[in-house]
Amino acid sequence: MQAKAIARHVRMSARKARLVVDQIRGKSVNEAYAILQFSKKGAAETVNKTLRSAVANAQVKAQDGGGLLDVDDLVVSEVYVDEGPTLRRFRAAAMGRATPIRKRTSHITVVVDTKGA
Repeated sequence: MQAKAIARHVRMSARKARLVVDQIRGKSVNEAYAILQFSKKGAAETVNKTLRSAVANAQVKAQDGGGLLDVDDLVVSEVYVDEGPTLRRFRAAAMGRATPIRKRTSHITVVVDTKGA
């Protein structure tokens, strides 16, 4: 059974978030939790929150279907980061000019599935 969670408009560049996401792709959920807990990257916190949301969505989906779901059977089947809208700001530069600053955002998607599927 598949369940997914999406964190949208996260104030972090997609490039930085992808470094964390690549570490948990294909791993079991418990292993992914451990990797994210001990990661020093700032994106690990947001990815962890999104993963927990996907697991909770899977549990609710199983309950609505009348069954039980063991979290130990879940695997991170898909996880990817897309670019979100960029916030454009300007900073003062030399000789009265303005320099653009791009504050990037991203959309993090986590899909969990049971091992048998």
